[in-house]
Amino acid sequence: MENNESKAPAKSRAKKAPSFEQQLTRLGEIVRALEAGDTTLADSLKLFEEGAALVASCTKELDEAGQRVVKLRSGPDGETVEEPFGEDAP
Repeated sequence: MENNESKAPAKSRAKKAPSFEQQLTRLGEIVRALEAGDTTLADSLKLFEEGAALVASCTKELDEAGQRVVKLRSGPDGETVEEPFGEDAP
């Protein structure tokens, strides 16, 4: 007899990644737990590793978002010109 899960589409079996906001919430929970000092050393290390992974993931998302942000300005011919945000206009 076959496992029914093997027939399910990969997309439905895949776990959806948490949103940026969910990751920040979890990171806050981890920080509070570590600051409280109520966890064992082993649990603290696991929380620290989870937190470090969340920081890396959030940083990546922020970097990608920053690359999509553009500044609009009026060009010499009056047309709108897009420039990367944070760069000085010519």
